[in-house]
Amino acid sequence: MVLKAFFPTCCASADSGLLVGRWVPEQGFAVVLAVVHFPFIPLQVRELLARVQRASQVGLAVLGTWCHRRREPEESLGRFLEGLGALFTHKPWLQLSREPDSRRWNCKVSSPGAPCGEDQVMLIFYDQRQVLLAQLHPPATLPDRRAGDATATAAEGGLAAVFHTVARSEALFQSDRFDEGPVRLTHWQSEGVEASILVELAKWASGPVCLLLSSLLSLLSWLSTWRLCRLCPLAFLCSKLCTCQQLRLRLQHLQLVFSTQKAEDPAQLMRKANTLVSVLLDVALGLALLSWLHREDRIGQLADALVPVADRVAEELQQLLEWLMGAPAGLKMNRALDQVLGRFFLYHIHLWISYIHLMSPFVERILWHVGLSACLGLTVALSLLSDILALLTFHIYCFYVYGARLYCLKVCGLSSLWRLFRGKKWNVLRQRVDSCSYDLDQLFIGTLLFTILLFLLPTTALYYLVFTLLRLLVVAVQGLIHLLVDLVNSLPLYSLGLRLCRPYRLAAGVKFRVLERESDGPLRLLMQINPLPYSHVVHNFRLPSCGCHPRQSWSSLCRKLFFGELIYPWRQRGDKQD
Repeated sequence: MVLKAFFPTCCASADSGLLVGRWVPEQGFAVVLAVVHFPFIPLQVRELLARVQRASQVGLAVLGTWCHRRREPEESLGRFLEGLGALFTHKPWLQLSREPDSRRWNCKVSSPGAPCGEDQVMLIFYDQRQVLLAQLHPPATLPDRRAGDATATAAEGGLAAVFHTVARSEALFQSDRFDEGPVRLTHWQSEGVEASILVELAKWASGPVCLLLSSLLSLLSWLSTWRLCRLCPLAFLCSKLCTCQQLRLRLQHLQLVFSTQKAEDPAQLMRKANTLVSVLLDVALGLALLSWLHREDRIGQLADALVPVADRVAEELQQLLEWLMGAPAGLKMNRALDQVLGRFFLYHIHLWISYIHLMSPFVERILWHVGLSACLGLTVALSLLSDILALLTFHIYCFYVYGARLYCLKVCGLSSLWRLFRGKKWNVLRQRVDSCSYDLDQLFIGTLLFTILLFLLPTTALYYLVFTLLRLLVVAVQGLIHLLVDLVNSLPLYSLGLRLCRPYRLAAGVKFRVLERESDGPLRLLMQINPLPYSHVVHNFRLPSCGCHPRQSWSSLCRKLFFGELIYPWRQRGDKQD
């Protein structure tokens, strides 16, 4: 059996001492975590390992000796290191050494059965910092810490055990972080003590700030649950307006970011970081939009152009209705029904033009307040823009609803009368078609109504087709706005930044590169981390969004359009059956 020894590259130039780490007998490898330097007291080393083991629930032990022959005489150092095996009785016992001013490595292992030769030892170098900070995907299923290290060893396997050992041994790396204790160690964090102190001070200062902001957000959340906010008209509007849904989502994001509860796992910590970066980017884009709008009085220019555009749209609709009231595309329509529908819709257009001119003095002030909403973020401004677009095209929505209801009524009537001709009827209680016998009067009335509805259907269908296309155009524009809002809300920007700048933080696996091997030395490999692909990063860390756009299949959409069912720009609670 080949014994694998994982050795950190940061310890390759360390002074001679003891190898501290974990032995995994099920996998047949040893993970070296640090080097204990001379001079030391064996009792203090045992106390340090026992304290770290209680904090991390990882079985640490002295695995062997490390000899870097730079200053020490070889003969005296060799005899001293051989004597350490009697003080720390760990089997197998590793003896690693490196020749001075050369790349030659020696590795001896004494096992309970017989000593292993260097051809049966594989020395694997790994970057301890990268392995500690990396998150292996898919994450390994690890048992609870209270279950004990033996159970964890049985459940782990292969590389997951290496990552897990280094990650949970952080207490060992922090033992001599700020001051040198009785035991001097070498590991990845032996340098940069001043930066570690600044990080710890920032962590201590962030606690009261998060507590204060969390209390304020909890107060806002409590105010939103008042009975006044749950009244029927107000609750209905808040559930349908995209701005209210976006504000509710941002409140949840802020509560998650400033929560004083510590993250339970790396996935929850990554979600907090992604949410924080998303909120900061959203506010930065909103402030940039606000600065652009208030520069050179662009809000006034937009207000001056909005009313003429609304008038132009109303005139185009009026010309379209006049075209439909004639002979559109050479089609011969039912003149009486055509005139009634045309005048009905023209009356609504006149009402809308009067409403636009009535609101024209207040347009600039409304736009100024809308621009101020960009301080809360670009997504809030876009959601408000979607709601304003829905209000400005409310007359098109009314035309669509009228045409769809009339068309749906005729389609349902024709389908019912067609069943009458075949001696069938729709059973409402059992929701199925049953046989039925009709008398002569019923068949005569059914034939008469079927003929009337069939000849009036082309006129109604033409109006329904035109207004449905206009409605779909408005819904498509709102869908693009909602898509941009969901992109800002759900895109894991922090994870993508980690993947771009520090790809080892998100690991999909590892690869091994063979180093130079001497003829009489152990096989030496370098373990490198394979980063997670960008598509997997987006899929694994994508944030949930408000999802106010409809999520239905194309077949369901086509069925609703064919039968005249209404298409709403928001998600429905359930499938409604007429």
